[in-house]
Amino acid sequence: MAYTRGNLAVKQKSAERGYQPERYRETTKVVTRRTQLPVGEKLLYLLTVLICVAVMGGLLLQNSGLYNIKRQMFNMDAEISKMNVQIKELSIQKEVLEQQIPQEAAKLGYVEPLEEGLHVTIPTLP
Repeated sequence: MAYTRGNLAVKQKSAERGYQPERYRETTKVVTRRTQLPVGEKLLYLLTVLICVAVMGGLLLQNSGLYNIKRQMFNMDAEISKMNVQIKELSIQKEVLEQQIPQEAAKLGYVEPLEEGLHVTIPTLP
């Protein structure tokens, strides 16, 4: 005889009645309840999030500073190119005015010396 659940006097059901489908089946369901996070773990997560936000804020500030510096460099390059154009225009005007010096001097009565070199007249003291 078969040993069923600790009792030798019980016959097996399949041998007794033949094959009959079970009307109901006993099932066990494991219910797991989620427990809340401990306070220490919550603080750890909060601290981790705050550190991440602080790092991102620092990177954002650094990038904005770099952007400002690059923008200033771009503006300076534009100003330098404008000033180079002005310098070229003024140097052309200077050359034109230098060429007009002898004509203006002749109008005012200045004459070119006949001899090359530096002529200095020193007044005599009485």
